[in-house]
Amino acid sequence: MSGNKLRILGIDPGSRMAGYGIIDVQGRTITAIEHGTLKLSDTHSTQKVALEDRLHALFMRLTNLIEKHRPEVMAIEKVFFAKNAVSALKLGQARGAAIVCGSVNGLSIVEYAPTEIKSAITGHGRAEKEQVARMVELMVGPQKFDSADASDALAIAICHAQRVGNLFRAGAGASPRTTLDQTKRTAKKGSLAEQLGITPDKVEGKKRIRL
Repeated sequence: MSGNKLRILGIDPGSRMAGYGIIDVQGRTITAIEHGTLKLSDTHSTQKVALEDRLHALFMRLTNLIEKHRPEVMAIEKVFFAKNAVSALKLGQARGAAIVCGSVNGLSIVEYAPTEIKSAITGHGRAEKEQVARMVELMVGPQKFDSADASDALAIAICHAQRVGNLFRAGAGASPRTTLDQTKRTAKKGSLAEQLGITPDKVEGKKRIRL
């Protein structure tokens, strides 16, 4: 991206389904570009797909998304919980495949804990997925999410936009790469909704938000 525009790819990793969400941050405006779910295995089928095949599919499909949309940053959710050790291991491997894909394609990689993402979007670290999806829609306009993974991925991208957004206020001279280096030092407190004073009656029908 040129000038003061930054394109962020948010990833909600998984070994069977992985969500993705892409946004543009330009000046003080966030615009939703695309979101969806990468289905790596048919959860309704009795036929199992080998893990290595799913990881390969994840890598290749993310590569195609990156080549199509040319993001500069990959924001990905950290591992925080799994039903058992095997599930945690598979989730970790899926995260690894996604991170390597982003790195190979020249993206900067940032990671956020689930509670950090929820707090950034809703102001509450234990918000339900439905609450996160609703707030995302209030921020970027009505969306047709095909899964909770897709809405979560868009939330992850917006979470990173919140972290770098205040740096864009410096004007056209602000560099997207600089924003990545300074994120932790300049992160603002409170959710993005709280910072914007967003309420449902104020934002219905809007397709963008201003930072």
